[in-house]
Amino acid sequence: MDWDAVADELYGLPPGEFTAARDEHAKAARSAGDRQMAEKIHRLRRPTLAAWASNLLVREQPDEVERLLQLGEALRQAHRDLDGEQLRELSTQQHQLTFALARQASQLTAQAGQRISEDARQEVQDTLHAALADPEAAKEWAKGHLTKPLSAPVGFPTPSRQPAPAPAARRPAGEVADLDAARTRRREQQERLERAQQQSAEAEQELHEREGELTAAEEEQSRAEEAQGQAEQRVTDLSQQLDEAEREQQKAREAARKARDHARDADRAVREARRRAKDAAAHARKLAEQTQHQGKGG
Repeated sequence: MDWDAVADELYGLPPGEFTAARDEHAKAARSAGDRQMAEKIHRLRRPTLAAWASNLLVREQPDEVERLLQLGEALRQAHRDLDGEQLRELSTQQHQLTFALARQASQLTAQAGQRISEDARQEVQDTLHAALADPEAAKEWAKGHLTKPLSAPVGFPTPSRQPAPAPAARRPAGEVADLDAARTRRREQQERLERAQQQSAEAEQELHEREGELTAAEEEQSRAEEAQGQAEQRVTDLSQQLDEAEREQQKAREAARKARDHARDADRAVREARRRAKDAAAHARKLAEQTQHQGKGG
């Protein structure tokens, strides 16, 4: 069983079909003797509607995925360079692209038979924004296996719910913020980002631990239920065998009773025949004696 193929299939399904399909794959892996694969599959979490929509977008629009990844690299480079004009130009592209792709994701879910709300569509747009801001988030999104929406790191501009209008004209270079102040703000933002990422990592670790405990408990429950089923089947089989043995015992008792009756009747007949034989022998001797006596008298 190929892990990537299973994950690709599951995360392409509407969330309502995910759990049953996941459990079926886990059961198949367990039946095949691959308990490690079964547990790995069972740990997969059902995606939210927004995460599923984001996954659909990755599958159905690979060219747009590449375009977004390239834009994200350009934006991050502009942030590193503190290039105000480049940031303004790329931010306009960012807002327009994320809005358009979020709308496409909404259309894809509708075509798949599951419409998403405006809030879920906004979560898709936030996920795209996170992919623009963070290369690790971009890699995670591009796999198409999200279980929940992504959020952009602290300090990265948040997109509006509508595409931002293009500026009428470029501002003069003198309006660009002072570089020293910008570097200070950037350093403060980076510190806030690191703290937020640390908190996020700790929360994610705790989530994984709790999910691991849940998986272990579900596996234990599955084994216990399987053992219970086997025991109940054994009880059923033994009950059937007991019923058959009792019927055979009853038949044997009936046969023994008939045999005893037959033996008793046979014994009675033997005694009666012996008596008649004895009486006949005695009668024959008596007749013989009488015949002999008459012969002597004549």
